[in-house]
Amino acid sequence: MTVTIENLVGGSWSDRGDAAAVEDLNPADQRDVIGTIPMLGADQSRAAVDAAAEAFGTWRRTSMVERGVVLSRAAQLLRTRRTQIAQDITRENGKLLREAGVEVDKSADFLEYYAGVARLPWGELLDDARDGSYVQTRREPVGVVVAITPWNDPLLTPARKLAPALVTGNTVVLKPSTETPIAAQHFARALHDAGLPAGVLNTVTASVDVVGPQVLDDRRVAAVTVTGSTETGRRLEHQLAGRGVRFQAEMGGKNASVVMADADLDLAVATIIAAAFGQAGQRCTATSRVLVQRQVGREVRERLVDAVRALRVGPGSDEATTLGPLLSRRQQSSVLEHLDRARAEGAVVLCGGDAPTEGDLAHGCFVAPTIAEVTPEMALWRDEVFGPVVAVTDVDDLEQALERVNESTYGLSAAIFTRDISSAYRFMEEADTGQLAVNLPTSGWDVHHPFGGFKHSGSAFKEQGLDGLRFYTRVKTAALRYRWATA
Repeated sequence: MTVTIENLVGGSWSDRGDAAAVEDLNPADQRDVIGTIPMLGADQSRAAVDAAAEAFGTWRRTSMVERGVVLSRAAQLLRTRRTQIAQDITRENGKLLREAGVEVDKSADFLEYYAGVARLPWGELLDDARDGSYVQTRREPVGVVVAITPWNDPLLTPARKLAPALVTGNTVVLKPSTETPIAAQHFARALHDAGLPAGVLNTVTASVDVVGPQVLDDRRVAAVTVTGSTETGRRLEHQLAGRGVRFQAEMGGKNASVVMADADLDLAVATIIAAAFGQAGQRCTATSRVLVQRQVGREVRERLVDAVRALRVGPGSDEATTLGPLLSRRQQSSVLEHLDRARAEGAVVLCGGDAPTEGDLAHGCFVAPTIAEVTPEMALWRDEVFGPVVAVTDVDDLEQALERVNESTYGLSAAIFTRDISSAYRFMEEADTGQLAVNLPTSGWDVHHPFGGFKHSGSAFKEQGLDGLRFYTRVKTAALRYRWATA
């Protein structure tokens, strides 16, 4: 059964594009054509910016409480449509059906959280040194926001960005990944059906060559938020430099989990496996490096290998599956190339490391879950793989563990497993990452927790929570004299 894929521009839906269409394929079985993606060209992409710019004046003047009501209604629609949305995410992205269901729930949570923000204090009243005067600060929307979202969390990431953008009065042009546009369509439809005015949200399935000149280079764009690779984020940062466009990026990660000798090894191994192989490792916060204190190095490796061999590879729609496919043949090939290079550099693959070549799985984009023993000089230790691959190495002590964690050019998330409170606090103080966990996974942050990385993993603006509002607002300070001397 094929799915009709549409874009929302200026309040109207259309399944037609003025550029060549692209097939949307099921990663679990590339013979399954889900639908045809309408690719927008120059005129349609410009029309999306036109619609957002035109709608901004009215939307910014709409009561924040009223904006919150629209978000709340949209959240309810996502929950009502949960089953169908989750099935579409699994078919298009490949993640397990239960993972897709959680994604729908979290996306609704984002809408509900920021709907509640609409009733919080919005600005401050300040004293003034001048007699008969006071000063107030006001938070205002920045304007037209372009949101560029990835394929790995195709519903959740738009929710993370659009909920704070919309509730604060901005209008949005959403450019979802052309690998997974159906989830973004579900999100836009929920907001549209909830009463979002025409032009406040517009979706654009278009190539980078079109989005660059027709959307990003438009002088009416006030802010750009992107989640994607570090390469993509840095390229956009350079493209926007010098224009005063606000820029937010959530980029790559090479997240480490440290297992100290005093750790609860049952907890550590189970947590690492879930963090490393959930969504087939295709998460920016996935654990991809494991540092084990040497005294327990062999035992931890054996436990990790045993746990990985118990995983069941298969389509996400099968309830028995515990590890789904990668997104595409291109993604599958990239992961296998990383593993080939690792072997050539001397890495020891303890389990996995290949792709199914027979039966139904051969028609999908699967890679067997992999544990590899490496040294810190190897590329597999440094480079983001974005797949079901964990690199393991030993460390002597906490000092060396921190050194290994911090030597990465990335700085998104890190975790430590220990029973020692002093080790835990030292790790929280000295690990150079934006997210830190003690006896918890590197992944799994909630909607009200500020989220974002350091170094090559992120920009200055955090997402989520109240911190997530700062990117989408500017502060105006106004002074008012209310008393003056009379003749």
